[in-house]
Amino acid sequence: MVKFSRGIGAKTLLFINELGAMGFLVFETFTMLIFKRPRWYLMFYHSYRFGVRSQPVILLTGAFVGMVFAAQMFWQLHKVRLDHGVGPVVAVAMCRELGPTICALMIAGRVGAAITAEIATMKVTEQIDALRALATHPVDYLIVPRLAAIMVCMPILTAEAMAMGIVAGFLLSSNVLGIDPYYYMENTYRFTEALDVYTGLIKAFFFGIIIVFVSCYKGLTASGGAEGVGRATTNAVVTSSITVIIFNFFITFLLNAFFPKI
Repeated sequence: MVKFSRGIGAKTLLFINELGAMGFLVFETFTMLIFKRPRWYLMFYHSYRFGVRSQPVILLTGAFVGMVFAAQMFWQLHKVRLDHGVGPVVAVAMCRELGPTICALMIAGRVGAAITAEIATMKVTEQIDALRALATHPVDYLIVPRLAAIMVCMPILTAEAMAMGIVAGFLLSSNVLGIDPYYYMENTYRFTEALDVYTGLIKAFFFGIIIVFVSCYKGLTASGGAEGVGRATTNAVVTSSITVIIFNFFITFLLNAFFPKI
């Protein structure tokens, strides 16, 4: 029993220590982002890596998620003769939940893993110490450009996933499931509001910030050579995904509390 209690206490202290270190990293990064001159070249470079090169994955995922959701909604709503409700349900779900969440999980797996692997490799090979020796702050050089890039790219990628899912759901519904395309589009336009889109974009913005900070922190605290790099990368992807899902719950409640849908 004593050993079990000590283990729980050690895990709790470790969690509190990591949370405090993450808080200092967030404060330092945003301070440099606001008050220091941006490194435009690195920002554009990472925007290309995170945004442009992630588009095929995001578009493909968004399309098939939209089609699957449209098919499932049709099979359920058709039982009660509510086929005309498929369009609004798919559009609202893609904008508010599926679009930002699926996009964040894809970015956590693709971009977050790459960020952690790069920074962890620099950490175990002492390249970060070399940056400090050259009077270059690692946070300013490594984290700030990546954060600025993801803050721009995530809402754009999420908007593309939303649009692709809605269009793919419409094409499947009108050409395969036999729903009248006029009523599909009319009901989608009538029951989908701008607030639904804004909700998804706001979520995407915060999800991107979460992914970058978790990935960078795991990379900066990596140790143990090549094995440590792999372990840090795995932990970063898992932690980012879980954190995104948890924060999605709280952000949804906060947005509905401050901006109730009428």
